[in-house]
Parts: sequence; structure tokens; C-alpha cells
Amino acid sequence: MMLIVGLGNPGPKYEKTRHNIGFMVVDELVKRLDAQKLSSSSFNGELFKFSNHYLLKPLTFMNLSGISIAAVKKFYKIEEVVVIHDDLDLPFGTLRFKKGGGHGGHNGLKSTDENISKEYIRVRMGIGKPEHKGEVSSYVLSDFNKDEQEHLTKWVSLACEAVESLLEHSLEDVSAKYTIKKFQLK
Repeated sequence: MMLIVGLGNPGPKYEKTRHNIGFMVVDELVKRLDAQKLSSSSFNGELFKFSNHYLLKPLTFMNLSGISIAAVKKFYKIEEVVVIHDDLDLPFGTLRFKKGGGHGGHNGLKSTDENISKEYIRVRMGIGKPEHKGEVSSYVLSDFNKDEQEHLTKWVSLACEAVESLLEHSLEDVSAKYTIKKFQLK
């Protein structure tokens, strides 16, 4: 049994922002896997089930994501958690995988670490970074630019394939097959 979590912020204001790439992947997985929505008000998130696995979009806003993740993990007694998130430290279109590690200043990961420990699989989706450090908040909460949007569907699809592969294969095998180190924009 696995809990697959996409990090993001709820509401139409944030729907297409860089910070919501995790939500975008979970939305696509829900369609691909014909996942069924579960009643989830006590989990502070949108929860879906397919086969013997769960998909979650925490609705606590990014900075409190771990609260929702911990509630689902505890209720269903789930051992393996996969968190899909945006990563400022990687160029746009990068796709990397790891288990454990630091939060790197990402408040959604920090909350997750505090609530369930650091021992979960991370699907790191590079969104690049702004020119100036003071622009980080506005950058992650802005929409992808036109060039990025042209590649978004393909990138999200590859992330979905990788996550689906994690259901049957080791992290090492998935990482070897699906890692994208440098994504070529036009």
C-alpha cells in the first residue's frame, strides 16, 4: 500500500502556478488510474483510492501539508509515502528521485518532515529559480511562462509514468529510467 501525495495550494488562484506541480501530477494520475474519490473531510485534503493505493492533495495550503499527510498515513496504516513537489534548486523540467534528505527551505517538505519523518520518496520536479532571492515567493506562486507551458503536459505525463512505475519497481530502477537532468526548451 502506497500513499502518493502531490503538494500544492488549493483554489483557482494557485491552480496553474509552479508551486502546484504536485497537484497537477496527482490530477493526471486520478484520470489515468480511474481513482475513486473518498470522503476526506477529516484528512484536510482530497483523497482518492485506486487498487490498494491512495492519492492525496492536501488542502491545508503548502506550509501545513504534513498535517494532512500524517492523518491519512496514520488512519490507513500506510508505510510507503511518495511526495511529488516543485524544486527551486533544479532547472525547469528536471525530474529526480530520492528517499530522505533535507527540506531545502521548501515549507511543504518541512511540514511533511515534521509530521511523518524524512523517510519518504521524493519526486523532485525542477521549476528553476528567480534571478533574485527576494522574489522566491512571487516566483513559485506565478504561472509557468509560455515556453514552459508548451512542455508542461509532456513533463507531467513523464512524472505520472515514473510514479506508476514506483508501484512495481524499486526507487533505483525508476530513477535510472525516468530521471531528466536537463530539459530542453526551444
